[in-house]
Amino acid sequence: MFTGEIDAKLTVEGRKHAEKIAKKLKDKKFQVAIQTRLSRSKDTLKPVLKYHPECKFILEDNRMIERSYGNLSGKSHKTIIKKYGQAQYDRWHRGYGIRDRPPLGECFSDVEKRVNDFIKDLKRFIRKNKVNVAISAHGNSIRLFRKIMENASKEDVVKWFIPYDKVFKYRI
Repeated sequence: MFTGEIDAKLTVEGRKHAEKIAKKLKDKKFQVAIQTRLSRSKDTLKPVLKYHPECKFILEDNRMIERSYGNLSGKSHKTIIKKYGQAQYDRWHRGYGIRDRPPLGECFSDVEKRVNDFIKDLKRFIRKNKVNVAISAHGNSIRLFRKIMENASKEDVVKWFIPYDKVFKYRI
């Protein structure tokens, strides 16, 4: 299903992934955590914070929110394929350019712009405050965060599978 910016709750599997992430980050230190307005971002962060009394600030930044799928939101992938065909589905699902934008939604280049703005502000924030930061984000914003931080290509980005129980670490 295209959930995107719909406030879908974490599934049982999602809660298990959050617990795995919490254990992976258990021995890391961070003073600030960033989440989005979506409950699945907040609920992923909750078990992580159990291990981190040093984290004194939780900020909300919706530039790391999931990609908006516009008119596709709430619809199943199968329904979209059946109605519009595989080729159109592929363009909307993994398309990078403006022509690949779902109706009233975002393409990857749209998400990349807002994530890039987030990263610029994040770098300034970290340098100014000399803190470590944990971010609870979403698959497509993580995808574009990785692209920028790893200097990856558009071709790599559209092929990546972003596992829900993986932690990505970067030095700023």
